Amino acid sequence: MSDSFIRRFLFEHLDIRGAIAPLGDSWQQMQIDRDYQPTVAQLLGETAAVTALIAGQLKQPGRLTLQLRGNGPIQLLVMDCNEQLQMRGMARSNPVVLPAPVPELLGADQGGQLMMSLDMPNARHPYQSFVPMVGDSIAAIFEHYLEQSEQQPSRLFATAGPQAAACLFLQKMPAADHRDADGWQRITQLAATVKPAELLELDAEALLTRLFHEEMATHGVRVYDPLPVVYHCPEDWTKVRDMIRSLGREDAETILREHGEILIRDDICNHEYRFSAEDIAELFADDAAQTRH
Repeated sequence: MSDSFIRRFLFEHLDIRGAIAPLGDSWQQMQIDRDYQPTVAQLLGETAAVTALIAGQLKQPGRLTLQLRGNGPIQLLVMDCNEQLQMRGMARSNPVVLPAPVPELLGADQGGQLMMSLDMPNARHPYQSFVPMVGDSIAAIFEHYLEQSEQQPSRLFATAGPQAAACLFLQKMPAADHRDADGWQRITQLAATVKPAELLELDAEALLTRLFHEEMATHGVRVYDPLPVVYHCPEDWTKVRDMIRSLGREDAETILREHGEILIRDDICNHEYRFSAEDIAELFADDAAQTRH
């Protein structure tokens, strides 16, 4: 069984919802052959856990892409995830990235932006929104984004290490103040006591009990079944061959003469597609044969 999943929960008596997203195997697979600096890996892992939580709210088929882009030592953090919680992502940074405040690492004060794109199968164009990076951590940046986009107070607590990444999410629903005027403040103060090691090591029930045991003892909490999260980045040779066909034989052969091969890199999945002169000749010969028939 996967050790990457989303576990939603609801304090019904308070009208406060939440979720926990621990990522184990999916996060480890995302780092294979990447050689990320520890600082880069931590921010990418936190972004992965937050992305899974947000994508877990998709109610219909679609692909959510979140990008943090700026001119700091880390130029790009990108994650995308569909409604089936199949995710992939990558970082682009300087060769050496030393620990520093998150806004400085991401170039937040140099025009750095958070971009959200939602691509739905029946939409002509993806929906996109851009917001400034406001906050001193990955969690705070996405808190600000959620409050702007959903108009509901939200809290996020995220952390990541080499083996796991995790995030705790809380959101105040419209009837919360009516149910209990102090409920949101009480729950968020309790959540703020969470330690990074607890996020990474405790299972969902143990973490909820550790943070909210008094609330749970008095009123209980509804915990939903886990939703598995998987790393999904299969090779797609058909798509790459179609890309080369769209170049045309003449342009493809020009690249071959200049470089000896055609190399296409899929950065987000860390795949390389190499085509020799023989591969290209065979590709266009197959097309010519199909045209004759």
